Amino acid sequence: MYNFCNRLAVRSHLILAPHHSHPAPLPMESALFSSSPLSAFVPRSPPSLASRPLRLLSLPFSLLIHHSPPPRGGPPLLPRRLLRRFSPAAYADADAAAASAAESRSSGDRVVARPSSELRMGRPGGSGTGVAGDEKLRSLRELFARPDVAIDAYIIPSQDAHQSEFIAECFMRRAYLTGFTGSAGTAVVTKEKAALWTDGRYFLQAEKQLSPDWILMRSGNQGVPTTSEWLNDVLPAGCRIGIDPFLFSHDAAEELKEAISKKNHELILIKDFNLVDEIWKSRPKPPGKPTRVHDIKYAGVDVLSKLSSLRSVLVENGCTAIVISMLDEVAWLLNMRGSDVPNSPVFYSYLIVEISHATLFVDNNKVTPGVLDHLKSAGVELKPYEEILSEVESLAAKGAKLWLDTSCVNAAIVSIFRSACERHFTRLATKSRKQLNNGASSDLISIKSEDIRNGIPNGLYKVSPVAIAKAVKNKAEIEGMKNSHLRDAAALSEFWCWMEQEVKNNLTLTEVAVADKLFEFRKQQEGFIDTSFDTISGYGANGAVIHYKPTSDSCSFVGTDNLFLLDSGGQYVDGTTDITRTVHFGEPSAWQKECFTRVLQGHIALDQAIFPERMPGFVLDVLARSSLWKVGLDYRHGTGHGVGAALNVHEGPQSISFRFGNLTALQNGMIVSNEPGYYEDHSFGIRIENLLLVKEVDLPNSYGGIGFLGFEKLTFVPIQSKLIDTSLLSPMEIKWVNDYHSQVWEKVSPLVNVAVRDWLWRNTSHAACWTLKSRGKMRTQLMSTCLILSISMFARPIKQQSPPSYSFVLEPEKSYEALEVKKRVFLRINL
Repeated sequence: MYNFCNRLAVRSHLILAPHHSHPAPLPMESALFSSSPLSAFVPRSPPSLASRPLRLLSLPFSLLIHHSPPPRGGPPLLPRRLLRRFSPAAYADADAAAASAAESRSSGDRVVARPSSELRMGRPGGSGTGVAGDEKLRSLRELFARPDVAIDAYIIPSQDAHQSEFIAECFMRRAYLTGFTGSAGTAVVTKEKAALWTDGRYFLQAEKQLSPDWILMRSGNQGVPTTSEWLNDVLPAGCRIGIDPFLFSHDAAEELKEAISKKNHELILIKDFNLVDEIWKSRPKPPGKPTRVHDIKYAGVDVLSKLSSLRSVLVENGCTAIVISMLDEVAWLLNMRGSDVPNSPVFYSYLIVEISHATLFVDNNKVTPGVLDHLKSAGVELKPYEEILSEVESLAAKGAKLWLDTSCVNAAIVSIFRSACERHFTRLATKSRKQLNNGASSDLISIKSEDIRNGIPNGLYKVSPVAIAKAVKNKAEIEGMKNSHLRDAAALSEFWCWMEQEVKNNLTLTEVAVADKLFEFRKQQEGFIDTSFDTISGYGANGAVIHYKPTSDSCSFVGTDNLFLLDSGGQYVDGTTDITRTVHFGEPSAWQKECFTRVLQGHIALDQAIFPERMPGFVLDVLARSSLWKVGLDYRHGTGHGVGAALNVHEGPQSISFRFGNLTALQNGMIVSNEPGYYEDHSFGIRIENLLLVKEVDLPNSYGGIGFLGFEKLTFVPIQSKLIDTSLLSPMEIKWVNDYHSQVWEKVSPLVNVAVRDWLWRNTSHAACWTLKSRGKMRTQLMSTCLILSISMFARPIKQQSPPSYSFVLEPEKSYEALEVKKRVFLRINL
């Protein structure tokens, strides 16, 4: 049946890429071909054979192919065109299998991602119209009628007074009221209805956590109204809509005010108290842990220099002071860190920088003697946190021109500043009239009136200059990020080695236990402080919940029948990490492999991007989605976010996202994540995430005198190769995987023990891709890192291209031989 030839001579060229060097030989030859959850396409040679780098060769060779039976119970290993010619029966079997697969696709056997709305539609009470079942809602609505409130609706956002993404427990008002614990969402309560808006990362989570009294609004989906559109629709004209102005940026409040005015609604700023706080009887106390000084060897620039640069910008823009409310900006500018917010080394505070001095508004019990000396040396004085409004009012009364970033400074601060400015204008106008009545010079009075009309005491509403300065890392910050990522990679290698063994031993592991164990490994690393966010440990369907957080009372067991997604990060004294890997501890389905491979292709495309400077990140987003789009797939989150240096894991203003409103250009020294994914609701989730450093690239041309930028990888942890469908990858993409795993081995193997190094060796092995083509005479090309004699491998078809072209990949369990005779390489491959 398979006796199509005894010998097939093929002339071609063998390309041998230089192999990366390795440390002293390790006793792992016996385990070289063992199965591994992160096993690679093909193992490398043992260290003793690979320790000598190979130079680039280009040699003609002949390929000798012999026949043998196919693996037991498996399909024939010959290309379909050759089967047609030499084995009609086998070809018929292959055709039948292909037809069956096609029929399975058309009949719906393949899992198809369904909108989560379809699953919620039949849920009891899902309409959200009921009001009797939720005691918290009933208590909140009772406050609407109070004389000092008198509103018809109340909006509860996720943020604190500093527009933070991650907040202290005492400020988790929306989570307390709704039961939904995702980091993004807005709740709106009227006298009769309650609705929650959240984005695609949290659709599934919100479905699980919201009671039937709530309507789930899936932001971004077609036909879903915004909060203002919904309020205009459900409320009669002329209603009063209340907000806590500390929890809305000025821009957000103004946008809301304008939108609801279309129905003559009035926006009511309730700044003396928060309505949710009024009903939250067991509300936690505000955090009060001490702050610390961020060492100059990690910060790179001292506080005096940073303040000096900021004051120069203020002078250039005609400002006398700036209010800084973003917590990470305060921490970065003052080289301080804290622990008020889980997973983020920041502390609740405001900072006002004037031309001659600066004032930090913070609880005094958070300032240790060492921190106090640090601040005094930089000319920073302290005032209580609550005095920020009175200080802003005082500055306005003095005629100060304040720089206010209204996209993040809260509406309470901006409104009190404007009110104080109006009073200041009134005083100036009154004074001018008195001077005129007393016979003062009309020229002098006209000048002062002109000053008033030009708004001299008013503010400059512009993006904070600290945001970009913080986002563009200096040399010390970059070095700290690189070092912390290597230590983090060592911890993750130890973790994956441990977990692989646990699964192999059939030990029971929950998602929570896995996250806890990873924390233990990270904790052993030098300089580790905390996780950078709650670990997302999701097995199977839980992996499809994009920001899933397992809990001990509801988590799943990690098994071998589905994908396992692990998104985690660490806060170190010198850097912040964020990494996602998706693995399968059993045998992934063909569909899972295709989805994973397409996500990987998007990851590779973005990693290799080269783009002109001053390019906003949203332009690059399509690169990460293109491979998924080709088969009608996508994901409901951005592709990349900024990352702070020993600061917030989510940092602005840069991003890579389909949301094209962010025009912030990527700059040399910025750090962003690269994390495309795919999520099949109620089935599985896939995400591959590395952090990237934006860097200048040296190109032969500079069109229009413009420089070009690219990326440098910071994350070095193996990507599970058993999930990759190599038939979808180009030779360039396979080379990327090989090169990346070479870097992982070189950088991480010196940091781990022998057992983990054995695991790392097996999981950074290289792919070898064979391509047979017939153009008159057949020829063969080999992509590999080294040529090894008598290594157990076999070649099997991985893709049928346009006849007569076929692709092969070398894998364990079979053998080939290679001999070099008179500069001609002869290969014998058993099929």
